[in-house]
Amino acid sequence: MCIFADMKILIVNGPNLNLLGKREPAVYGNDNMDKCLAELRSVMKNIGIDYFQSNHEGELIDCLQQADEKYDGIVLNAGAYTHTSVALLDCILAIDTPVVEVHISNVNAREDFRRRSVIAPACRGIICGFGLGSYRLAVESFLL
Repeated sequence: MCIFADMKILIVNGPNLNLLGKREPAVYGNDNMDKCLAELRSVMKNIGIDYFQSNHEGELIDCLQQADEKYDGIVLNAGAYTHTSVALLDCILAIDTPVVEVHISNVNAREDFRRRSVIAPACRGIICGFGLGSYRLAVESFLL
């Protein structure tokens, strides 16, 4: 893919995603986020990719609010907060920067509670089930 646009994208990961590579490798794979980010940055040289991770809901909200209008898009893997956080939903609704929801696993093939996203109505789209490649697909979606 040839990318001509200079863009700034923020990737935000929620709880337990700091454990990628060792957390349930059968579900989430063996690679960690550092490797994923290095690959993204090497392939998408004209896109500035920043990263933030927190296990705390309020820190995720603060990050999204501070990122508003400073980025062309936000890729958000809210982890378990996807299924519970009305506060994150309200935050996404309040900011102007578009957000794409991402999941590493196919949440629709997992437990029933993972099939419902509280934040989905506020997001531009959802990408799931492509492993860490889901992040690349989400970044590419901002080029459409």
